[in-house]
Amino acid sequence: MVLVGCATDALSGTGHPTVVRLADGPVRGLAGDGVRVFQGIPYAAAPVGPLRWQPPIPPPRWKSVRDATKPGLRCIQDIRVDPDFGRPTSEDCLNLTVWTPDGATPKSRRAVMVWIHGGGFLNGSSDIYNSRWLATQGDIVVVTINYRLGALGFLAHPALTGPVGEDPGNYGLADQQAALRWVRDNIAAFGGDPGKVTIAGESAGAMSVCDHLIAPESTGLFRAAIMQSGPCQAQAALPAAERISVDYARRVGCADMAAAARCLRDLPADRLETGPPYVRIGANVLTGPVTGTQRLPAAPPSVAGTGKTARVPVLIGSTADEFTLFVAMTYLRRGGLPVYRRLLDDTFGAEAPTVAAQYALDRYDGSAALAYSAAVTDGVFACPIAALATTLARRQPVYAYEFSDRTAPAPEPLRSVPFAVGAAHALELRYLFDMGGAPPLNRPQRALADRMIAYWSRFVSSGAPDVEGQPQWPALNPDQPQQLSLQTGMPLLTGDFDTRHRCGFWSSRG
Repeated sequence: MVLVGCATDALSGTGHPTVVRLADGPVRGLAGDGVRVFQGIPYAAAPVGPLRWQPPIPPPRWKSVRDATKPGLRCIQDIRVDPDFGRPTSEDCLNLTVWTPDGATPKSRRAVMVWIHGGGFLNGSSDIYNSRWLATQGDIVVVTINYRLGALGFLAHPALTGPVGEDPGNYGLADQQAALRWVRDNIAAFGGDPGKVTIAGESAGAMSVCDHLIAPESTGLFRAAIMQSGPCQAQAALPAAERISVDYARRVGCADMAAAARCLRDLPADRLETGPPYVRIGANVLTGPVTGTQRLPAAPPSVAGTGKTARVPVLIGSTADEFTLFVAMTYLRRGGLPVYRRLLDDTFGAEAPTVAAQYALDRYDGSAALAYSAAVTDGVFACPIAALATTLARRQPVYAYEFSDRTAPAPEPLRSVPFAVGAAHALELRYLFDMGGAPPLNRPQRALADRMIAYWSRFVSSGAPDVEGQPQWPALNPDQPQQLSLQTGMPLLTGDFDTRHRCGFWSSRG
């Protein structure tokens, strides 16, 4: 889940019209500030009426020039959890935005990064991610996409089985695949190279990238992958997802199994803003793709060592203090936190006493917020992500990092809690994208942002983050793992990640 303010305007008011002709019809975007941007381009038809809970189909074509100077509609979502700041939502939301360096032509063939937003598969949208820095400094094309969220994107009710026996669920994942096919077929018109596509995302976006590594219908649609703070193990298998989805349908008034499909399709969209709670991490809920299905045969971490994942270069990592974001949000919603032991019980169940001994309060100056955050950061994010990176590195090039700037700017609500959030979940995004809602980066942070943009864009362009004039970032050695610590000052290679995050303890828990 990402807590953000409004993104800055796509262009600073100096843009001039620019038209690109696509197979579906011409689009008019804006050019200026060294970048061209085309917003709200449909990559699939509106998934409404009989298309609700169906795989996406191509959009209707158009003849006149389509206005692409404003963001497209956001997908239906629960704005009580992540305010939409007045931006409208709709089921007609399967659109994307293209950012390309000014002057790029069909002959340019720049490498392409397709960004999949986070938000727990419940919230978020493509328009948050102003990609002008990556496009201009990195000289790459960036595509940010919307996909169906919550119940509309991932409800796995047995009554929604497809007409040819396709498993229910995973509609949002199918949307992402449709967007990748659109990129394959159209990006050359914007100066991008369809043969040099990197899929990238943070949080739920990174989990999506993880899924594309093994999804059969994603094969051949990308050549590299970036996963930022994605707990890829936090996904539901089909039997559990179906049970949870049936219970969700009952709560929204569609309990009759025989009539459930029609009942659900007749519901107004605002009754479906939330999603089936497939995974709980403390007070936080995720929905999302369902494993053990035709579209997603297995949980990616379970098959990462078997050769069933796409054999592509991977850039992967986490932030030093992932879970402080979620603890801060819980604190703000409730006006405080439960006692430490209850927090651990709710998250770790029977393992809570063992975790409490490992993360004793006196190691964190008596702060339940910081002790609990450290335990979940290590057990749910840092160590599983590092283990996945090590497993993948035995078959393909992997570049591992940890974002370690504990002074990273945070949005205003997070600055009012009585504990430091540090290098929290999602705060590294402000170093790659021009986002609002927080103090601006200071000079050392701006220098770190420039280095990160150089590493990320070079990886997109070449499959390796080998940037001249910057510290070397070697591929991960699975027998002696090292992460690049992204911090103010020069990034450093570190070999103590497993020790600092107590990964030996977590691996012993199974």
